[in-house]
Amino acid sequence: MHRLRTCAARLRPLTASQAAQTVGQQRPITVASPGGTRTFQPIRCYSAPVASEPFLNGTSSNYVEEMYYAWLENPKSVHKSWDVFFRNANAGAPPGAAYQSPLGLSAASGLVAPQLSSLVGAQPNVEKLVEDHLAVQSLIRAYQIRGHHVAQLDPLGIMDADLDSCVPTDIITSSDKLGFYGLDETDLDKVFRLPTTTFIGGSESALPLKEIIRRLEMAYCQHIGVEFMFINDLEQCQWIRQKFETPGVMQFTLEEKRTLLARMVRSTRFEEFLQKKWSAEKRFGLEGCESLIPALKTIIDKSSENGVENVIMGMPHRGRLNVLANVIRKELEQIFCQFDSKLEAADEGSGDVKYHLGMYHRRINRVTDRNITLSLVANPSHLEAVDPVVQGKTKAEQFYCGDNDGNRVMSILLHGDAAFAGQGIVYETFHLSDLPSYTTHGTVHVVVNNQIGFTTDPRMARSSPYPTDVARVVNAPIFHVNADDPEAVIYVCKVAAEWRATFHKDVVVDLVCYRRMGHNEMDEPMFTQPLMYKQIKKQKPVLQKYAEKLIAEGAVSRQEYEEEIAKYDKICEEAYARSKDEKILHIKHWLDSPWPGFFTLDGQPKSMSCPSTGLTEENLNHIGQIASTVPVEDFTIHGGLSRILKGRAEMIRNRTVDWALGEYMAFGSLLKEGIHIRLSGQDVERGTFSHRHHVLHDQNVDKRICIPMNHLSPDQAPYTVCNSSLSEYGVLGFELGFAMASPNALILWEAQFGDFHNTAQCIIDQFICPGQAKWVRQNGIVLLLPHGMEGMGPEHSSARPERFLQMCNDDPDNYRTDFGLKRQRQILLPFRKPLIIFTPKSLLRHPEARASFDEMLPGTHFQRLIPEGGSAVERPEEVKRLIFCTGKVYYELTKERKNRGMEGSVAIARIEQLSPFPFDQVKAESERFSNADLVWCQEEHKNQGYYDYVKPRIRTTIQRAKPVWYAGREPAAAPATGNKNTHLMELRRFLDTAFDLDAFKDQE
Repeated sequence: MHRLRTCAARLRPLTASQAAQTVGQQRPITVASPGGTRTFQPIRCYSAPVASEPFLNGTSSNYVEEMYYAWLENPKSVHKSWDVFFRNANAGAPPGAAYQSPLGLSAASGLVAPQLSSLVGAQPNVEKLVEDHLAVQSLIRAYQIRGHHVAQLDPLGIMDADLDSCVPTDIITSSDKLGFYGLDETDLDKVFRLPTTTFIGGSESALPLKEIIRRLEMAYCQHIGVEFMFINDLEQCQWIRQKFETPGVMQFTLEEKRTLLARMVRSTRFEEFLQKKWSAEKRFGLEGCESLIPALKTIIDKSSENGVENVIMGMPHRGRLNVLANVIRKELEQIFCQFDSKLEAADEGSGDVKYHLGMYHRRINRVTDRNITLSLVANPSHLEAVDPVVQGKTKAEQFYCGDNDGNRVMSILLHGDAAFAGQGIVYETFHLSDLPSYTTHGTVHVVVNNQIGFTTDPRMARSSPYPTDVARVVNAPIFHVNADDPEAVIYVCKVAAEWRATFHKDVVVDLVCYRRMGHNEMDEPMFTQPLMYKQIKKQKPVLQKYAEKLIAEGAVSRQEYEEEIAKYDKICEEAYARSKDEKILHIKHWLDSPWPGFFTLDGQPKSMSCPSTGLTEENLNHIGQIASTVPVEDFTIHGGLSRILKGRAEMIRNRTVDWALGEYMAFGSLLKEGIHIRLSGQDVERGTFSHRHHVLHDQNVDKRICIPMNHLSPDQAPYTVCNSSLSEYGVLGFELGFAMASPNALILWEAQFGDFHNTAQCIIDQFICPGQAKWVRQNGIVLLLPHGMEGMGPEHSSARPERFLQMCNDDPDNYRTDFGLKRQRQILLPFRKPLIIFTPKSLLRHPEARASFDEMLPGTHFQRLIPEGGSAVERPEEVKRLIFCTGKVYYELTKERKNRGMEGSVAIARIEQLSPFPFDQVKAESERFSNADLVWCQEEHKNQGYYDYVKPRIRTTIQRAKPVWYAGREPAAAPATGNKNTHLMELRRFLDTAFDLDAFKDQE
C-alpha cells in the first residue's frame, strides 16, 4: 500500500467515451481492509490515473485506497487502466513503473507482463516527481496554516504577537530548512505545478520553487497574518486564499491613498489637540493605534457599498472620543464642552464620564453617497459588557425593518486585547452568533491590540497564543495586521467587510499596535514596562511614517500634507471656541437610541395617567380558546399536554385563570393590539416548571412546531418565544439591547431560577438599574425571576429581591402619592422603566392562586396593594394585628390563620408593587385597622428579602406612630437551607411568631 499511496495518481472525471468503457457491478462492495470491514460504492466514476499530475489537486489518497480494496474484491469494479496499475503494482513493479497510459490499452488487453517490461526504466523519476510535488503542496499548506506565526505584526519589533519566538519547523526561513520536505537548493529552480488550493500563481499554473516560497512569504509573513485553516468549509477557505494570495491584490489608487492620509491626519491631530488643551484630563486616547479610525471608516464604507444602511457599534473607552468625532461625526464642540468642569448638566440623572457616552447620528456616507445611520452604544468601564447589548439592538433593528439576512443592518464591536481574551462575555456573545433567534448575520470584530492590559504583560494575561483565539470556536477568520502599516490595515478591513457581506458570519481584525501613553494620560507605564516604553518613546508616529512614504512615492507633496494638517487644526480650534458658548451641558445630545415621537402627542408631552388594563369578556374567551387548543390541523401533541389544554379550557368555562393562563391573557391582548412580544431565556418555550407550553411539538414529525399565540388574529403582531443558550450574562444583555431599539414592544427575559440572574449581575448593575441616570436611556425590559422558599436549597430559592430594591432611588423618608399612576402597565404607560417580577414556582398550580375574569374586565386596574377582604373587615376595630407581606408567603399565612381560627383578629394585606412604594394604599390599610400592631412577614431571611426596604417606608407612612415588627427567618449568609426538615422547622417558627399576638410585647 505504501507504493500505491506514493505513486497514486490524480483522479479526473470520466469523459463520455471513458464512461462507456467502464465495467463493474452497480452494487456496493464490502471488503476487509486493515481498518476493518469497509463498504464502498461502485468506483466506475473514477477515471484512469494520470502520472504526470499526481496529487496536484489536493485529492486524498483515500480514493486510491478505496479503489484498491474494491479492486481486490472485484477487478472489474474500476477502470481498466486502474486494473492494470494495481496488477503491475502487485506483481512487484518498481516505483514509477506500475502506471500505463489508457491510450496504450486495447479493450481486450489483459496482458500485463509485456507492458510492464516496456515501462521499467522508462519513467525512473516518477516517484521522485510525486514526492517533490507532495512536498511543495505540504509547504504551501504550512504557510497557509502557520505563516501568521512569523508575520511581522508588532510595530515595535520587540514582541511576538503570538507570544512565541520560535519559528515553526515547516516554514522555510533558510535553504537548509528545505530538508524538512526532502528538498534541497538544487530544487529551488525547478518548476512545480500549483494545486488548486492556492492562488499564489495568479494566471500561472506552475512556478519555480523559490518563487513559490517568495510569494507565500509575501502573502502570509509580512504585515498581515491570516488565521483561517481551522475553518471546515472549503468555499470559505478558498475565498480567503484568493483575497490574500493573489499577486498584486493589495494595490491602492492614488485617490485611496490620499483619502487614507487625510483620515490618518484627523485621527492623529484630534488626539494631539485634546492633549494640548486638556493635558491633565483622562481621555483614554488612541495614540499608538491611530489607524483604527480609517479602519472603521473603511468597514463602514465597504458595508455601505454592499447595501448596509444602519451600523450599531460598541467599544471600550480607549479611542471612544476619537471614534465619536471622526467616525460617528459627533459635533466637536459637543465633545469639547464635556471637558469644561464649570458646565452643569441640566438633564435628569447623574450623568457619566465622557469616554463612556454613546451617540446616534444619521448622515451621508461621502464615499458611497448613501444615507447611513451610525450609533455607538454607551458602555461602562466593564469593557466587554456592551457586546451582547449591541447584538440585541442590531437584531431588533433587523427585525423591525424586515432585514432577515442582515443586508441592511450590521454590528461592529471593538475590543481590547486583554479584555477579549479575559472576559467570558466575549465567549457567550460569540455563541449567540449562529442561533436562529439571536444571530445578527455576522459581526465585524476589531481588536485594538495594545499588547498590554493596564500594567499586565500579555504573557501573564492569557494562555492562548493570541488574544483573539476565542473567536475560533465559531470558525471566524482572524486577520492579524501591523497597525503601523495603514495600507495593510485598510486592505484587511475591506476583506473583513466583504466576508461579512458574503458569508454573513463573524470575522475578527486584530490591530497589533501599542499604547503610547499609560493606561490613561496620567499613568506612568515605565513602572512596569520599562523596555517597551523606551522603544515607544523612540517610535516614529504612524502618521509621520505614512506621510513620508506617500511623499517619497509622489502621491502627495509635503505642502499638501501640511495643508491637510492645518485644515483640520483649524476645524478643531473653531469648535473649541464654539464650545465655550455652550451655557448648559445637555446629556440628551448623547442618546444612542432615540425614540422619536414616543414621549409626545401632537407636540405636547403625553399624559401620565394610566388607562384601564382590563379586557372585554369576549377578548378573554377568545385568547383562552387559543390557549387551550391546537390551531393547526393534523398536529399530534403529547398526551400529558392534552390534559393541560383541557384544564385550561375548564378554567375558561369557569371564568378563572391561573398564572400561566393569566400570562397568556396579557400577552395575547398586547399582540392583538399590534405590540410585538419577545420572550427569551432558558427553557422559556415550555417553561422551566412545565407550565407555559407556548411552543407545541408534533410528536410524530421532527422539528414541526406550533406557536398558538401567533394564531390570534390575522393582523396581530408577531410573538417571538425562544429558548436561549445556557447563558445569563450574554442573553440578558442581548434582550436589553433588543428593548433599546423600540419602546413599542414588550421584551422579557426569564431566568431558569431567579437565583441564576446573579451571573448577569453586571448587566443589571451597569445598564438596567442606572441606565437612565447615567445615559438618559429609558428601557422597558422585563425580568421574570422565579422566586420562593420551597426547600429546594440555596441556589433554587431566592432571586435576591433585596439587591433590586437597594438600587431603587425612591426616598424612604419622603411620603409620595403620585406613583400610583406610573407602574401599572408596562406598555400603556408613556415612558419606559425596567420591570422586575418575582414570579412563582409552587403557586403555578396552587388551587387558591387563581383570579376571576371579574378582576380583568374593562375598568379594572393593576392593584399595587391587595387589601384584606375577609371577615376582619367586618369589625376592623377588633383586629389586633395587621400583617403586611408579599408573594408566596401570603398563602401560608392565610392557611395558618384559618387553622388557628384567627380570621377576625388578624388582617393580611399584600403589597404587589414594592417600588415605587404604595405609600397611600399602605396608609389607608393601616388607618382601617387603627388598633392593630404592624408586622412585616416574609419567608426570606431577615437580612435578605424586603424587610430593610419596607420597614422605613411603612414607618414614614404612619409618621412613625408605631413600630413595624418582623416575622420571618433569622439572618443567614446563604439564601436558603438545603435540608427539607430544617426548611419546615424555619417555616413553623416564623408562622408561630406571626400569629403570636404577644410575641413583641417584651420588645415594646
